[in-house]
Amino acid sequence: MSVPLPRLTLVELRKLADTRAGLWLLVLIGLGVVATAAILLGWAPDEELTFAGFFAFGLVPSAVLLPVLGILSMTGEWSQRTALTTFALVPSRLRVIAAKLAAGVLIALATTAVTLLFSAAANLLGTALGGDGAWRVDGSLIWQGALTEVLFLLMGMAFGALLLNSPLAIVAFFALPTIWGILRETIKALQRVSGWLDLGVTSGPLSEPSMTSGEYARLAVSCLVWVALPLVLGSWRILRREVA
Repeated sequence: MSVPLPRLTLVELRKLADTRAGLWLLVLIGLGVVATAAILLGWAPDEELTFAGFFAFGLVPSAVLLPVLGILSMTGEWSQRTALTTFALVPSRLRVIAAKLAAGVLIALATTAVTLLFSAAANLLGTALGGDGAWRVDGSLIWQGALTEVLFLLMGMAFGALLLNSPLAIVAFFALPTIWGILRETIKALQRVSGWLDLGVTSGPLSEPSMTSGEYARLAVSCLVWVALPLVLGSWRILRREVA
């Protein structure tokens, strides 16, 4: 009898904090959200102390660190040498991959929700300290913020699945977009296509209210290149790789 996917997802969620690296990443994400609020409260002008401002800035640490957590999740069986145990208990490797992806999406959404709560608390404190204290925020910014977290985490998981090596995948995740950005600035021909292929560019409008259909189309194309393609290739590699 196969293990239900929801139970597999809960197992993968627990495994995110099972290692010291995963646990500390989660702790650092939480501390990062608190730190961004403290920075705004301590140094930002009063007019910037709004709920929207705290929320936008609070998403930055998790957008950087969640992909690393996703990489560790995808490479865990191979770096921790637990692949034999995992795939003996759950022979269907696609189900394991699906559970990892579901767990990743859930942790990204949970991080967004926690950021919302911290932003509300920080805004109350900012109001008490004489800040603007405005609560109005465009609804699209909230779910677009969640989408940003999910996309970058899935990109990290895709790199982890493709390379199956934690250090290599982490370096590639941060280095390849940087190299692409340098090439885009130096080669004119690439500047024309960067608006469609550079995820750093196409995800920018997610921080602005009410993206247009054209912006979503460009985001979708870049996600195919940076998320879907490496994830498909990585899944194929996991399915075919011998377990030692």
